[in-house]
Amino acid sequence: MTTATAPKAQSNDLVSQIIYAVRSMGAAPIPRNYQLFYEAYIGSSPELTLELAALGSRATQEELDELSRRYLGTDQATVVENAHDRIIGEVESLLRLLRQEQHSLESYSKLLGETAQRINSKNNLSAEILASAIALLNEATGTTLAHGEKTAGGVAQRSQEMEQVRRELDEYKRIANTDSLTRIANRRAFDERLASAYDNSAVLPVTALVLADIDNFKKINDSYGHPVGDKILATVASVIRSNVRKDIFVARSGGEEFAMIVEGNTAEEVMTICERVRRALETRTFRNSRSGVDYGPVTISVGFAMASQAGDPGELYANSDTALYHAKNGGRNRTVFFEDGMNKDYTGKNWLIYKK
Repeated sequence: MTTATAPKAQSNDLVSQIIYAVRSMGAAPIPRNYQLFYEAYIGSSPELTLELAALGSRATQEELDELSRRYLGTDQATVVENAHDRIIGEVESLLRLLRQEQHSLESYSKLLGETAQRINSKNNLSAEILASAIALLNEATGTTLAHGEKTAGGVAQRSQEMEQVRRELDEYKRIANTDSLTRIANRRAFDERLASAYDNSAVLPVTALVLADIDNFKKINDSYGHPVGDKILATVASVIRSNVRKDIFVARSGGEEFAMIVEGNTAEEVMTICERVRRALETRTFRNSRSGVDYGPVTISVGFAMASQAGDPGELYANSDTALYHAKNGGRNRTVFFEDGMNKDYTGKNWLIYKK
């Protein structure tokens, strides 16, 4: 083994040990458990390693979470993110190695098979020469062909296991970034996506941040109760999602506030998208199918700004928020595009009133 390949081999071996250990202890294959075992195996804390081993094969999730809390000092969301980013890289590395090995073994087996076939097809060879050639081939390879096929099969199985681990990690990250009530992206996912909006300056003129806030939502909660309010939130999210393209990022960014990050459209086109969503909600009937109680109308106020109008994600959010303030202040149930000069009319103390 050369010096250049040793770290990769060690990393792959570590991933294998962690996966085996998680399964041997009967622990759930979720990111925070992978993170805990990872830290234990790299020896970042000898005490953690000893306590984890002392739990044996009947460790409960509560016991594992307690170890995570005491030794890792991170909340669940952070553990999910760290586990995904650190473990998934090593899983990807191992998958690449497994695929290379499988391809190599399968190619070698195919080569041996083709060689034997060509020898057998040489009708002009004497029986003695043919027998000698086959004997030499057998002597040189022995059971390599059969062994190679068996090993390739094992590699394929291992590769499938790695793929399953990766899918599990991706799924738990998706869950961590999803709002449980509305089933769209949550504030954490929104912050991540907004932070990446300025990664490519070339697309800023055709990137927009849209903020939409349900009008008079407090009155709905006060009049009908929070369970009804929750159903309306979920319905509003569904209407927004179903009236925009699939590539448009949609999130619940606050209590009754929703956000969209629209890429590849001019301000005029974004206005059209916002108005389509606003009108869809304006004409939507919000009625209890059992009691017949009509909760409507339910409307939204919308404000948006283009990324090119701001220097960073924080300023972009502030601009869109200001436009939303003007939509509320202008009578609600309307869409307002941010323009220079709006900020001088924006006062936080009034915004708390108009946002309700």
